[in-house]
Amino acid sequence: MVKRLLTALLPLVVWLALEPGCDSDLKAIEKTALHYAEACYERDGDQMEQILHPDLATGVLMPDPRSGKERLGHIRLAEVVRSESGTETPPDKRRADVSILDVHGNVASVKLRMHGWVDYLHMVKTEGRWLIINVLRESSPEAKDNYAVPQEL
Repeated sequence: MVKRLLTALLPLVVWLALEPGCDSDLKAIEKTALHYAEACYERDGDQMEQILHPDLATGVLMPDPRSGKERLGHIRLAEVVRSESGTETPPDKRRADVSILDVHGNVASVKLRMHGWVDYLHMVKTEGRWLIINVLRESSPEAKDNYAVPQEL
C-alpha cells in the first residue's frame, strides 16, 4: 500500500522539484488572494484595482428580487467595494482561508472562504504579476440578508 502511494506521488514530487518558480508562484497567488480579501473587508477599491486584471469578469449568484429565483449577476467589483456601506464585517469575524485548487503555467484557480461567502478566483500571471481575471461568489443565506447587493446588475 505504501509503495503504491509513493509510486503515485513520485511524478508530483518530481514535477514540483523541477517546476521553476513554483513555490514563489504559490506564495504570490496566495498573497493576491489575501490582498483581495483585505480589500473586500476594508472597502478599499484602490487596493482592489491593483490586483484585478483589466478584463475582469465578476459573477454573483443571488436571488432575483422580483422572482426570488437564483440568478447570476455581473458587477464592477472595485466600484461595489467602494460603495458598500453598513456591511462591515467586525475584525473578530473576518476570515480569509485560501485554497489553491490548481496552477497550470500562468493560470490558477483559487477558493477563498471569507465571512459569509465563498469566492472562486481565477488568476492569470501577466508581466510577472498574478492578477484576478474572474470572480464567482456565492454568499451564505445569513450574509444575503445582511449584505447589500445591487438590485440592478
